[in-house]
Amino acid sequence: MNVKKFTAPTSREALRKVRESLGPDAVILSNRQADGGVEILALANDDAASLAMPAPHSPMADPAPSLDLSTAAPQGRADQRLELRLEQRMEPRFESNIPTPAPAALPAQPVRRVVASNSSFASATKAAAAAPAAAPAKAMIDAEQIAAMVSAAVASAKQNAAAEMQGMMSEIRAMRGMMETQLAEISWGTTQAREPQKAAVLREMLAAGFSASLARYLIEKLPANRDAADSLRWIKNVLTRNLQTMANEDALIEQGGVFALVGPTGVGKTTSTAKLAARCVMRHGPDKLALITTDAYRIGAHEQLRIYGKILGVMVHSVKDEADLRIALKELKNKHTVLIDTVGVSQRDQMVTEQVSMLQGAGSDVKRLLCLNATATQETLNEVVRAYQGSGLAGCIMTKLDEAAAIGNVLDVVIRQKLNLFYVSNGQRVPEDLHLADPAYLIDRAFKLKRDAVNTQYLDAELPLLMSNGEPAMREVHLG
Repeated sequence: MNVKKFTAPTSREALRKVRESLGPDAVILSNRQADGGVEILALANDDAASLAMPAPHSPMADPAPSLDLSTAAPQGRADQRLELRLEQRMEPRFESNIPTPAPAALPAQPVRRVVASNSSFASATKAAAAAPAAAPAKAMIDAEQIAAMVSAAVASAKQNAAAEMQGMMSEIRAMRGMMETQLAEISWGTTQAREPQKAAVLREMLAAGFSASLARYLIEKLPANRDAADSLRWIKNVLTRNLQTMANEDALIEQGGVFALVGPTGVGKTTSTAKLAARCVMRHGPDKLALITTDAYRIGAHEQLRIYGKILGVMVHSVKDEADLRIALKELKNKHTVLIDTVGVSQRDQMVTEQVSMLQGAGSDVKRLLCLNATATQETLNEVVRAYQGSGLAGCIMTKLDEAAAIGNVLDVVIRQKLNLFYVSNGQRVPEDLHLADPAYLIDRAFKLKRDAVNTQYLDAELPLLMSNGEPAMREVHLG
């Protein structure tokens, strides 16, 4: 008889080992938990058959003696003979739901009569007494299985409860949003009827391109007892005070340093770099300026800046990575001003992070100037600022002012993001089409462009719906 033991973490793995080793007709003798896994004792089908059929020359093959219960010899010692019936039952128990083939049925055998001596009877009695000891182990295994089932049921109930709670919270949030929207519509409808001057100013701000959240916040803070014209002047003054600009370019041109123009593709970085270079040359001469380009992707990008540098009499250096940039800046440390024209990268591209990291790790204090396209939507501009923000921007340049139908969108982003607006660009001429940012002029121009675009006017019935979708009130705008 060749009984084999198989251990595995799960019943499924143990049964698979049994099949691979002993075949699909193997007989399972026992199945129990052991050392955090499963232990199975199995026997090959042929060995099980040999147990059922005794060998030809074994004592079991001899004819069974008759039972003799006669008394013992005169010495008083009785020689008792007992008849034992051998029965073999194999009841394999599985802890897995995998169907397994049933063991082959053993042929029926005649009852064998075995005469047992006192010693064999004592051994059998001891084995029978030890048999009930396996019952507590089996009960313990069953208790562990029940505990595991209870734990699984509790975990499943918790998951179902969490899913139901999440769905309920989503419904509550949706109901809250609907109620807030309806209440905002009712509130602004009442305000429009009670204070028509606020509705008029609100319509002006939305048509100029300013966001609903900024417009709603300023309208809520609008002083009472003012007519529409006076209210609009108050709004313009507040916007002008909150638009941070560079009052004098001496802070940039005279102080000098390393400046990198960053932004998405096609925003006008190379042209703005040439315009700033021309201003530096006119102020300090070509010997005090150096130009660096990292744009090795666009065809002719390096040549475009090189042409500008040739006209200005300034050498243009090309770098490919952070190591080249570090070496170039070390060689140009005697220059008063260094302008870096970077490659244009979409705000949703992973290369934006790499570019910001390259400029911050160049070994010098590189001030980044973000170029903002005045023709872009407000949502796009917000994404651009968040992507290029990094550890902080030194300032920004508004480009393509001459192409924008409205500039309230870009002014709104500059105000809300607290950016320092250095220059505005309104053309391709170098260096004429680059001007210092004038807050009062830009705010007034935003409302004038609105009046030119009559089709952007909102109807009175549309104002409550627009204001109900606004963001929470802003706290970063200073009214004083």
